[in-house]
Amino acid sequence: MSAAADFDCIVIGAGHNGLVCASYLARGGRRVLVLEAAPEVGGAAITREFAPGFRVSAGAHLLQLMPRSMIEELSLKSHGLVFAGEDLQTIALSSDGAPLTLDAGGVVGLPAAERTAYSDLMAQLQRFGRALAPLLNAAPPRLGTSSNADRLSLLKLGWQIRRLGRRDMRELLRIGGMCVYDLLQENLSTPLLQGAMGFDAVLGTNFGPRAPGSVFTLLCRMAAAANADRMAPALPQGGLGALSNALAASARSSGVTIRTDAIVQRIRVERDRAVGVTLASGESISAGLVVSNADPKTTFLGLLGSEHLDTGFVRRVAHLRSRGLSAKLHLALDRLPPFRGLDGAALGGRLLVAPSLDYIERAYNHSKYGEYSAAPSIEITLPSVQDPQLAPAGAHVLSAVVQYVPYALKGGWESARAPLVASLVEQLDAYAPGLRRSVLAAELLTPHDIEQQFRIFGGHWHHGELALDQFLMVRPVPGAAQYATPVAGLYLCGAGSHPGGGIMGIAGRNAARAMLARAA
Repeated sequence: MSAAADFDCIVIGAGHNGLVCASYLARGGRRVLVLEAAPEVGGAAITREFAPGFRVSAGAHLLQLMPRSMIEELSLKSHGLVFAGEDLQTIALSSDGAPLTLDAGGVVGLPAAERTAYSDLMAQLQRFGRALAPLLNAAPPRLGTSSNADRLSLLKLGWQIRRLGRRDMRELLRIGGMCVYDLLQENLSTPLLQGAMGFDAVLGTNFGPRAPGSVFTLLCRMAAAANADRMAPALPQGGLGALSNALAASARSSGVTIRTDAIVQRIRVERDRAVGVTLASGESISAGLVVSNADPKTTFLGLLGSEHLDTGFVRRVAHLRSRGLSAKLHLALDRLPPFRGLDGAALGGRLLVAPSLDYIERAYNHSKYGEYSAAPSIEITLPSVQDPQLAPAGAHVLSAVVQYVPYALKGGWESARAPLVASLVEQLDAYAPGLRRSVLAAELLTPHDIEQQFRIFGGHWHHGELALDQFLMVRPVPGAAQYATPVAGLYLCGAGSHPGGGIMGIAGRNAARAMLARAA
């Protein structure tokens, strides 16, 4: 590479947001290079073999929040994205009774009054989600400025809420900061149904259902689903790695250069401006802009260095809450597990172990003291039901998100990993008798493992807690909430930016649009 600007933009990290950002920048006429430290693209959204013949989505395992409009704009289907299953049902498992099935038509297996209460609550939450959805697709406004653009953005924010009408507006303002426990107790009476909805409010967070603001995280999920025009999850054929491969192919078709096994060691700064990167190999690459898909702590405190930042800004970044509390369990099974009350087709959906709000809260309590729960909440998928290529003939893969597993376990993980796996298998066996005997291999990724394997500080898939004080115009911190950072020429495009994590790609698209708009 020459000493001159080799590229217009360098994107650090080929996770889904980085690839999306690169594609939109290239479509805007920029020469873009993406640098990925791992041997393959995708970040945590990869498909890999964890036992001979058994492949699984290593991090995220379902797709729901990426907008259909983005999939069309980037022509992902023509670049290899195929869905093995769409509009998957969510099934709340019960160890001592019939499961509940939740889908677009409502909930099956409840008295008429409870079905009506659920439908009314979901209709209201979805109205709120649709009202909030436009906020996801643009840089959030700054507070306390005289900018007409920021004032207009704030007015649009107020209008989105006001247009709900007086009754819904008041209700949104009433419940927005509530705990989901109170909201669901107020509207529903079936513990299994309450548990299923409460689980969605706390999935991937450091919240229990009694935590203030947990309704807000549920509303964020509703807004993202409404924005994606996909109210139920989908399963890409070949796992989430197939989505990442399609994103990479789309980026390359737009002219993006992608290099893997390229570890960025440092963001280069000259005259208070980011001018490129230095790789671990010693190679220097120059660019007009540097865009980081890494989490904010890794970007600012690691790759950039605090010496280039104001002390107050460094302190805010250092105090970002970014400790993950979700683990990933993978099981290789020699047969399809017999979950009680479910036929083979139903096993292709999303299964939840969250029998009540109190159950979830008790599971959360252990994590406060550096312990894992013997009875955690679990989101289970059996992707090989919809996508047989993931396992040998007749065999199956089980992929589960385990909530709550602490990043730092009291006593350390070295001796606790095997007991936790055994405990989880035992728990699953209670819902699918005989599953324990069919396990051929198991893999557990704790938040610490996720940090090490996917280079995410704290192992938090949102790159920072999604909470009222770390959202919108204060995400990740004031001074870096509109994708631009205090260092000229350096931008963020990852999950630590607005609107947060999940396989959305919106942060990447927003960041690209912000950069292109500034250059216009």
